[in-house]
Amino acid sequence: MHAYNFIDLFAGCGGLSLGLVNAGFEGVFAIEKTDDAFMTFKHNLCDKKHAFKWPKWLPCKNMTTSDLLNSYKKDLEKLSGKVFLIAGGPPCQGFSFAGLRNPKDPRNKLTEEYIEIVSIIRPKVLLLENVKGFKVAFKNATKKPYSQKVKESLEKKGYKVFMNMVSAADFGVPQLRNRFIMIAVDEKYISKELQKCNDKDVLNKILSVAKEQRKIKGLSKKQTTVGDAISDLELTNKNKIECVDCRGFEQLQYEQPTKLNSYLKIMRKGMKRNQMPNSLRLAKHKENTLKRYDYILANAKKGCAVSNAIKEQVNFKKHCLSVLSPDKISNTITTIPEDTLHYSESRILTVRETARIQSFPDWYEFQGRYTTGGPRRKSECPRYTQVGNAVPPLMAETLGRFIIELAESEMNDG
Repeated sequence: MHAYNFIDLFAGCGGLSLGLVNAGFEGVFAIEKTDDAFMTFKHNLCDKKHAFKWPKWLPCKNMTTSDLLNSYKKDLEKLSGKVFLIAGGPPCQGFSFAGLRNPKDPRNKLTEEYIEIVSIIRPKVLLLENVKGFKVAFKNATKKPYSQKVKESLEKKGYKVFMNMVSAADFGVPQLRNRFIMIAVDEKYISKELQKCNDKDVLNKILSVAKEQRKIKGLSKKQTTVGDAISDLELTNKNKIECVDCRGFEQLQYEQPTKLNSYLKIMRKGMKRNQMPNSLRLAKHKENTLKRYDYILANAKKGCAVSNAIKEQVNFKKHCLSVLSPDKISNTITTIPEDTLHYSESRILTVRETARIQSFPDWYEFQGRYTTGGPRRKSECPRYTQVGNAVPPLMAETLGRFIIELAESEMNDG
């Protein structure tokens, strides 16, 4: 099998997989529960890019890790020792500070299924990504955070585990997005030098590769800004047209700038001049909402959370609201579009703008509904949610390159 192949568990719409493929990995298969997110994943990475050599025994459709274990365990056992990397982070909602942080959230149990799949396939390396809350213990519950439980489970199975917090901004992504990452290496393949490394040593190695990758990609500035990412999607002097994939809405008519900055060159790679990316639908804000946004834009400090005093002036009850600055990185992109306002226009961002801030290239097309509500929220994963839940591909690519460098310099053949 391919020297650097991988399985993506809890794949979402494919941000982690896209980054790993760009780093030089080849996909075996991926598991994603929701139909919408898997539709986006399949459309881009199976149908368009052909980045996965999907096994014949596994349907190329959405399913859970429980489905995988219950129906295909014998097939998984045949992959033992044949997969280099298992990647993916269990859904973060139960751990996130943005939510209720419920220790009894059933989604937290998915970590145990992750460990079981790892035990069966026995990859050389593991890459796990999650929110900051994954490494913080729940209040009024066990004093041990889930990250420590996972680490101890993997160490018992013979893995050397490194844990760190990283910011997506260090990888050239125009967004803060602090994330927990865990990299584990099978002790059988680990060198004496790597065995001596601690978490800080590995983090420094990762950041060194990140710096090198930013230089190679022309991202020489200390940070990529929001303006670098979405300035070509401003409505100023652009025509609005009927949305091509959502009746009753408008979108902008895309016109590519004469000169692209380094980040936009990455985003526009593979696209013809003026070729329109998808997911440019503009929100239809009510008149009173527009007036509130006008006031907020005129009075709030850019690049910061909107103060309670300003929100009170316009009777704005939403807890989280930030206004972007074109000269700074973004706040963490979430699954809720109303959390963030454009820096110069009285509107929320389009899905494509959030995707740009997440470092998805323009050729990557998001599928399914734009938003959803009510009971459907439990079963659907609309475009805004897909993007907000994703691992930034630029960050994933650098982590993939780091793992390959690790394999070629500090791992042996066992």
